[in-house]
Amino acid sequence: MKIQFRPKLLDTLPGYGRTGFVQDLSAGITVGVLALPLAMAFAIASGMAPTAGIWTAIVAGFLIAVLGGSRVQIGGPTGAFIPIIYAIVADHGVQNLLIATMMSGVLLFALGALRLGTMIRFIPLSVVIGFTNGIAVVIFISQIKDFLGLRADDLPGEFFARMAALWTALPTIDLSTVAVAVVSLVVLLAWNRQATRVAWMRRLPGPLAVLIIMTAVNALLALPVDTIGSRFGGIPQELPAIGLPELNLGALGKLIVPAITIALLGAIESLLSARVADSQIDDRHDPNQELMAQGIANVAAPLFGGFAATGAIARTATNIRTGGRTPVAGMLHALVLLAIVLALAPLASHIPLATLSAIVVIVSINMGEWHAFAPRELARYSLSYRTILLGTFLVTVVFDLTLAVELGMVLASLFFIYRMSDLTRIERVALEDHYGVEALSRADGTPRILAYRMFGSLFFGAANKLENLLLMQHGHPDVVILDMDKVISLDTTGLDILQTLHRNLQKRGAHLILCGLNSQPGSIVFRSGFLDRLGDDNVTANLTDALLRAQQLSGKPPELSYA
Repeated sequence: MKIQFRPKLLDTLPGYGRTGFVQDLSAGITVGVLALPLAMAFAIASGMAPTAGIWTAIVAGFLIAVLGGSRVQIGGPTGAFIPIIYAIVADHGVQNLLIATMMSGVLLFALGALRLGTMIRFIPLSVVIGFTNGIAVVIFISQIKDFLGLRADDLPGEFFARMAALWTALPTIDLSTVAVAVVSLVVLLAWNRQATRVAWMRRLPGPLAVLIIMTAVNALLALPVDTIGSRFGGIPQELPAIGLPELNLGALGKLIVPAITIALLGAIESLLSARVADSQIDDRHDPNQELMAQGIANVAAPLFGGFAATGAIARTATNIRTGGRTPVAGMLHALVLLAIVLALAPLASHIPLATLSAIVVIVSINMGEWHAFAPRELARYSLSYRTILLGTFLVTVVFDLTLAVELGMVLASLFFIYRMSDLTRIERVALEDHYGVEALSRADGTPRILAYRMFGSLFFGAANKLENLLLMQHGHPDVVILDMDKVISLDTTGLDILQTLHRNLQKRGAHLILCGLNSQPGSIVFRSGFLDRLGDDNVTANLTDALLRAQQLSGKPPELSYA
């Protein structure tokens, strides 16, 4: 199979001029300064150094823009990855996280190369909302330690163990840290609210504004709180060393599940972000190209000390609102971040960790679709929707995302199978409307010809309804007609039941006639060889022709009356 690799950038360059560049430059600068506090906050919340988040945003963000299938996608670390990255670091260490990220990149590229990008859209909305809200809760819980200044090192990744550790550490709460966190939260909320009314405030993103304000306050007053400098030694004002992470072949098997988890979440979030962006700019992204770009970015970022990246919905929306319309804006956002690191890195030492924690708290609150849990909203939907939504949410919070998505998909599939089987019906056709009554029965009163009309999909979930025909509850006729004009699909299990019915009738010298086959059922009947065994004359276009054929086979040709 030939791989189709064509970045969206190539489609936007023809006709690209000064006006477009000015718009992209303005958007790139805005998104670049917004990405700085988010990249550091997400990295710290994930158990990584802030530099890991910054270089993830720079490297992955640039590659996703250059190679992606969306005009406006902004890539980098996102809040959704926090619980996953934290758990992998806690269980396997940083070096194995980098290996798992690169493995996920290979999986993402393979998904795109095999043209499987559209399959991500098959994930039901109830599953997406359930795990998105679940991730938001997990992110919120992850910030309790830094928000309250608790002295609790190496918090476990497992939900109940983590909550127990936080409860044990609660007496160590630091009031200075709490004060900084609360003030940061208030400033951020107030800034975001005022920005809707004041034009110049809209040009400075709220997270960056609160970062500047609280960093300046801390630099002047030397507040007794943890900072990037005190915990991480600041941010190096230089390019990182490029190299492969340490590879332990014995640990590769343990990293398969984490790699699949990263790839799955990366694919879902990036394509959801691209779909949201499409609706805002009246465009259509290429999901397969986007996945290949995400894959390359996740292979490259760990070479610079970065970790998992994907399309960021909030930064992509900001890019669109500030005028970005081509991948050039995403490229410029990465270059702006690089310039900030090389020029202003020493100032980052004064950034309070409580301020970054407050930023992540707001991100977690904003990313959840909490209205979906309102009793009135839940009451609008079916029991299956509520079960999938709440089940996925609870498993995401208490266990992990991979299990939650698996459970959600299994539940969605089971409910779908049940619904489809419930829609499948088999009804007896009243042949008295076509034949005289005396022509339908033998001398002993048993039926000579039976006809059934089928509706829906004859698949494994509805096999029990076909099996009822095998029992011949209405007697043992000479001819059985199955009108399949209303059957939209037939799978191998349904075909097997039809073949069994045919064999059973043959053993008694009776016949089976199929009529009204649509394209998909007709195709499988033909390809399986069942048509040859059944006989061309016993497959008719409609019920009228089937009745004429039944006259020939029944041995006593009655006249059609259509009474």
